Amino acid sequence: MRIMRAEQFGLKREVEYGTPEQNASAMKIVGDVKAEGDAALLRYSEQFDGVKMVAEELRVTREEIEAAYSDVDERFLTAIREAAVNIRTFHEKQKRNSWMDLSSDGTMLGQIMRPLKRVGVYVPGGKAAYPSSVLMNVIPAQVAGVPEIVMVTPPATGGKAGIDPYILVAAAEAGVREMYRVGGAQAIAALAYGTESIAPVDKITGPGNIYVALAKRAVFGAVDIDSIAGPSEIVVLADENADAAYIAADLLSQAEHDEMASAVLVTPSEALGNAVAAEVERQLATLPRAEIARASIDSYGAVLLVDSIDEGIAVVNQLAPEHLEVLTADPMKLLGYIENAGAIFLGPYSSEPVGDYFAGPNHIIPTNGTARFSSPVNVDDFMKKSSLIYYSKEALLANGDKIMTLARHEGLEGHARAIEIRLEKEGGSGA
Repeated sequence: MRIMRAEQFGLKREVEYGTPEQNASAMKIVGDVKAEGDAALLRYSEQFDGVKMVAEELRVTREEIEAAYSDVDERFLTAIREAAVNIRTFHEKQKRNSWMDLSSDGTMLGQIMRPLKRVGVYVPGGKAAYPSSVLMNVIPAQVAGVPEIVMVTPPATGGKAGIDPYILVAAAEAGVREMYRVGGAQAIAALAYGTESIAPVDKITGPGNIYVALAKRAVFGAVDIDSIAGPSEIVVLADENADAAYIAADLLSQAEHDEMASAVLVTPSEALGNAVAAEVERQLATLPRAEIARASIDSYGAVLLVDSIDEGIAVVNQLAPEHLEVLTADPMKLLGYIENAGAIFLGPYSSEPVGDYFAGPNHIIPTNGTARFSSPVNVDDFMKKSSLIYYSKEALLANGDKIMTLARHEGLEGHARAIEIRLEKEGGSGA
């Protein structure tokens, strides 16, 4: 693991990614599904997933979902149910209500909050299955009050035909009743534009491979999307009091996600940096996904040495990481100085997987430094807002001249006359 001064390090994360060929392929798939519907879905499912189906087989049956329960570990079922309770409890605290404000002149202004009508959730089935992501997408939508939540997932998981039963059980536990066995860019296009079998949605959420990401970007505007997520990131800010074994394990917990994942330690302690680098090597030797983690650590991992914790905080704010762990003598003392981080984990017992799976906050978090201006998935992502304006006659007469002045300053005489005609009829000056 590289050890260097912070000023020598530059984490260049690609926000715009995908080769020209990948972009062209994603665009063709999206266009084909938009034009051909189910026929394109079935063709691409056979081509990319090796699964031949007819349209009637696209929707996952209730019997298949019920049968999946017999294929999952009882301990998993207990854990996923408790995690769902924690996630729901956390997100229920985020819900906001509509409001209205009535002024003495009879004016009423407000904001009406409404849930989206139909949301599509993408669940990947490539290198691994992620049942926890089902909960993180579905539960905030449910808390928001979305009446229709549809899930799509590839007909083959990890290269083997069939949907992973743990995904089906997680979806059922989260309350999803409409699921389809289709993945990739073709699934995104189906959600965006609809086919004979799948009705279109208002928003698409959930992670996926590069083709899924490019397809989400292509359909944005026809529907809303959560984000175009990049590879996972973790930054650990630590002082000499931190445990090197804990830090190494936490860095590797993100490095094993993806060869392009980033795992970085920021510390003023060179001794700790050396100990963590050594511990990473020791733990890598027995990690099942060592090949992926090794590629991540070699390309995007680093120990960054700083002169002080204050300088370390400045580095963290510049990196704006997806996940930030603060392992210092008094982490709460530093919280007010951390401006840019998707999720902040304080203290030695708040390891990043605690948030990934169980604590309750959402684990779909901004990447690529976008924590500077964006937030984890939350209930507001599944709400839309309408402004409410009710002007009384008294208020219009009192403010009409000012409104016309502003309209005419912008050269919009029609706007001004829409006010002027009312002032003339209702007894205002209209001048």
